[in-house]
Amino acid sequence: TSPFAWLRTRFYYLLIRLYFDHEFSIEEFTRGAKQAFSVVSKLLSQRKLDLLEELVSAEVLQVLKEKISLLPDSHRDALAADIDAIMYTTEGDVRIYYDDDGIKFVSILMCFWYLNGANLPDEVPGEAKVFQIVFGDENKKEKKHLLTANYEFQREFTEGAKPDWTITRIEHPRLLE
Repeated sequence: TSPFAWLRTRFYYLLIRLYFDHEFSIEEFTRGAKQAFSVVSKLLSQRKLDLLEELVSAEVLQVLKEKISLLPDSHRDALAADIDAIMYTTEGDVRIYYDDDGIKFVSILMCFWYLNGANLPDEVPGEAKVFQIVFGDENKKEKKHLLTANYEFQREFTEGAKPDWTITRIEHPRLLE
């Protein structure tokens, strides 16, 4: 990321700590986001959308129900990200905003890069090309794809609101479109 974007996100983290949650830690948030990403991506892959109701906003869940039913099995399998297969995680955009009723929200976009062994066609555009990983002898090679996903987490910070983060955007480029 650019130095300006890095400084901007750090400034927002400071604002979150000062005005919304004195114990907020981006490291702890990132650990929780990785766990949530792994759980949600696996449930999507398994078409267990009813188990996502507490984790994902109703609007996103409705869109997912439509998209998941149309996916080929190979793309659906590629959605699943084991937590140990997450290679890199970074914060994207951080936003603090108030709606017309004075309700306070914080949104953090997280970007994930993960390895997946799904049997994707080689012509899947937009992904980093296939890695060949050798286990055992040279004759048996396992293909792994480096895939990306973007999940946006939102939390309401109005007094009396539940202290839960909800996923308000899910993007798996070239897989879930």
